[in-house]
Amino acid sequence: MPTLLDFRRRIRSVKNTQQITRAMKFVAAARLRRAQESALAARPYAQELAKMLCSIMGRIDEPQHPLLAVRPEERVLVIVLTGERGLAGAFNTNILKKANEFFRANKGKKLSVVPVGKKGRDSLKRAGFEFAAEYVNVLAKVEFSTAREIANLVTELYKKEVIDAVYIVFSEFKSVMSANLAVQKLLPVEKMESAGSESQADYIYEQPVEQLLDRLLPRYVETTVLRSMLESSASEYAARMTAMESATKNAGEVIQGLTLHMNKVRQAAITREIIEIVSGASSTA
Repeated sequence: MPTLLDFRRRIRSVKNTQQITRAMKFVAAARLRRAQESALAARPYAQELAKMLCSIMGRIDEPQHPLLAVRPEERVLVIVLTGERGLAGAFNTNILKKANEFFRANKGKKLSVVPVGKKGRDSLKRAGFEFAAEYVNVLAKVEFSTAREIANLVTELYKKEVIDAVYIVFSEFKSVMSANLAVQKLLPVEKMESAGSESQADYIYEQPVEQLLDRLLPRYVETTVLRSMLESSASEYAARMTAMESATKNAGEVIQGLTLHMNKVRQAAITREIIEIVSGASSTA
């Protein structure tokens, strides 16, 4: 049976763990605020760029561009965005589960992966997937240069017909308590449907169509990759903050339970000692 000293050591250990989880919660909350602001700020630009691209492609009968070429999807590249570290609840597990569902649905095709995030890199490497490239330690501070590098890589592979399609798997930030796991087709850029009368405005473009597509399509791919990275980063911090808050609460409950049990053991020891003293006094009387 554990002694009072064992209980005190256990309570002290749990209290130390609780201090760590509480500090990690505050750090994640501070970083979440900045990541959330960046993710929300990137959405309007991505939406307006998509509208402009939709407007241009809607005025062309058969637009011709290497990034619009549709081929049978025999060689598929998948960009998987996961976290850099653990202690984020089921965040990484859910993304990898979503990616594995996509892999099973495309089992007969040649699959290659670009993992973004250390957790996804390690898990997919153990699973034996072929990497076209890998990016780690880039989601703690998302930079446009990294998104452009990933976008340039996949666009060059697609233009050279090394791959036939590109998909991106990421967690779209919705709120602190929930996220939306998404699988988005990145290449080929599909012709988007016009949404409302606003996209039907009669724009006049000075540049030739080919020049517009040469500038807008790569920018659209870069923006999509950047927005996905920002959304995934915000979702990771939200998941970590929620997980650390739950861990802090659970540690408090453990401390409360251990304290109650320790008090019961101490009270039983005191009662036993009193009984021994009374019994000894009675026997000598």
